[in-house]
Amino acid sequence: MKPDLFQSPDYYNLDDLLTDEHKLVRESARAWVKREVSPIIEEYAQKAEFPKQIIKGLGEIGGFGPYIPVEYGGAGLDQISYGLIMQEIERGDSGVRSTSSVQSSLVMYPIWKYGNEEQRMKYLPKLATGEFIGCFGLTEPDHGSDPGSMITNFKDMGDHYLLNGAKMWISNAPFADIAVVWAKNEEGRIHGLIVERGMEGFSTPETHNKWSLRASATGELIFDNVKVPKENLLPNKSGLGAPLGCLDSARYGIAWGAIGAAMDCYDTALRYAKERIQFGKPIGGTQLQQKKLAEMITEITKAQLLTWRLGVLRNEGKATTAQISMAKRNNVDMAIHIAREARQMLGGMGITGEYSIMRHMMNLESVITYEGTHDIHLLITGLDVTGIPAFK
Repeated sequence: MKPDLFQSPDYYNLDDLLTDEHKLVRESARAWVKREVSPIIEEYAQKAEFPKQIIKGLGEIGGFGPYIPVEYGGAGLDQISYGLIMQEIERGDSGVRSTSSVQSSLVMYPIWKYGNEEQRMKYLPKLATGEFIGCFGLTEPDHGSDPGSMITNFKDMGDHYLLNGAKMWISNAPFADIAVVWAKNEEGRIHGLIVERGMEGFSTPETHNKWSLRASATGELIFDNVKVPKENLLPNKSGLGAPLGCLDSARYGIAWGAIGAAMDCYDTALRYAKERIQFGKPIGGTQLQQKKLAEMITEITKAQLLTWRLGVLRNEGKATTAQISMAKRNNVDMAIHIAREARQMLGGMGITGEYSIMRHMMNLESVITYEGTHDIHLLITGLDVTGIPAFK
């Protein structure tokens, strides 16, 4: 494994906009990624396995629910700190960031926001340390961009609920201890339920043969007459807006994370362009390669400004769903374009595991689709600016 020589680009001196705490949080996460993720991630991606030994470290750097209040085991950090942690983790690998952001925004967030005090105290401290790993069940085999059409359902059996259905493309599912599952009651209203591993009829088969997010564990959630205790229903919010509120938090984290992947590809390509000699000089001295690098740093800088401003709005409680959609769509598109350009700059070396670029490129093919596809986020912006829905 080549040494991790990553140097973070900051073309517009955005560090001047960050607090000392922000920078400390970021540097702690960056150092951990260099030490614990970079040396092993290519091997784990090649063998399509999630490196479970990093879970404890993810908890220690605030990778699980950093904005969750301290009394529930979180770090009590702000939204920009959360974003910076996601940026650094995804600089290492999108699959590792997926585990982190699912745990934070799709498991801990709904328990914190929609759960009761007993549920918060039971689950959040163990989720914050990584003692428990969670997953989020919304997408179904036949219901992805239209989750409101889900068929997973539960019935009131008097002293418990009876849950039936299936969820698909679920990060962390194969080894998750709990699942926050969204299902319809007998009136067709969507509610969140906490399903625990070991409940009879609950299984989590792993999804194999992925070309993307290979170092992330993906699976299904199968519910065959699962008896869920009534105290496991999240009581404080129902309807489709509940899971979509979780997705707002997760998409915000992705907007930051994608910058990390883009930075890593840019930094690798820049270093290579200075070292690779062709026709008697470094390829970085040619116009076409400089054009690629100049455009990369321009787009990264624009994305940094977009997410920083969005983080300020999130801290102030002013960020809208549509604003988050714009950042997620823009930044992932930016990152995947940079990955493709960087791959070309490295020529044949760009497809090997000696460099991170091809792995980032394959990972971003999933990131551009999950938690709202590229096209769906475009339509969310279109609805916001016109007031006319165009989803169907």
